Amino acid sequence: MAYTTIDDPSAYFQTTLYAGNGSADHSITNSGNSDLQPDWVWIKNRAATDVHCLFDSVRGVTKLLTTVGDVLETTDGDTLDAFQSDGFRVDADVKVNTNNEKYVAWQWKAGTAVSGNTTGSGTAKTYSGSVNTDSGFSIIKYVANGTAGHTIPHHLGVVPQMVIAKSISENRGWPIFHNQLDDNGYSVFLSANSAQADGTDSWNSTTPSSTVVTLNNNENNNKDDDSYIMYSFAEKKGYSKIGYYEGNANVDGPYIHLGFSPAYLMVKPIDAADNWVVFDNKRDSFGNGLLSPFSNHPNKNFAETTDTLQCSFLSNGVKVKNSGNTINRNSSFIYMAFAHQPFVSSKGTPATAV
Repeated sequence: MAYTTIDDPSAYFQTTLYAGNGSADHSITNSGNSDLQPDWVWIKNRAATDVHCLFDSVRGVTKLLTTVGDVLETTDGDTLDAFQSDGFRVDADVKVNTNNEKYVAWQWKAGTAVSGNTTGSGTAKTYSGSVNTDSGFSIIKYVANGTAGHTIPHHLGVVPQMVIAKSISENRGWPIFHNQLDDNGYSVFLSANSAQADGTDSWNSTTPSSTVVTLNNNENNNKDDDSYIMYSFAEKKGYSKIGYYEGNANVDGPYIHLGFSPAYLMVKPIDAADNWVVFDNKRDSFGNGLLSPFSNHPNKNFAETTDTLQCSFLSNGVKVKNSGNTINRNSSFIYMAFAHQPFVSSKGTPATAV
């Protein structure tokens, strides 16, 4: 039997809950088994209708992107102003630090710097980034050339199953490649509730390779001389899973086998227009770390919803327990999940099944 080499997922991904204090230089400390200096931080005010706030170490501190609307990068010095060895620091902007309001921060580790020139069709352009081949995650900032067949190195060394892109320069959407969409020319958009569609084919009808992501001449990810950010994810056994499931519109919903106890799950129906939804194992009103009724919609600025139980986080996957449209309509769903702990460690010790 082959066992995962990632015994401690908290070295690569953590969800951290924190309370705002309304003051400058508020340090948020992670509490996993490993100190985590994050390279991608995604913050949401749980209590208010503030937008989702995304920061990464490649674009730099105070550089804000949001998944609510197709908005270009803005610089806000009162938001995240430091990536620290065990977390991050925020200033007093209400989106990230209102006094006595609750926040969630999802964080991923990359860490190894890369740079060079893009490849494929058209004029070569510059790129830079940060990558972690152990966890299968890379952040690449690139300059586009507007030519179909332009290829962007992702540096993972294996084929990514999910790629998210965003224009930094203009008000454009967030096209996503996911290997379970019906066609490799299709996209869904992180900032929209729309079903999968080819549109103008952001990905040149080409599956990413073990070295590059291929772009079409689409302004969402390849307008000449504009700058973009690209987040790429490759599955790692026992740590991450990128796949799909079929909904049944029943409270006895499907079981999603992951091979680990999840810390994070992001879901989207792809055959119908409906919102993205995110669950994690830290926001848990039942208090036992398994049941996950809380959700956020990345494409909306809604406050956290807690109305009914949506799904249960088990030791080796997820059980859907709601017939709601965002998680269990009669549709195909895509998802991306990250581990709290492997079901089986690299030493071969099984986790307790539920």
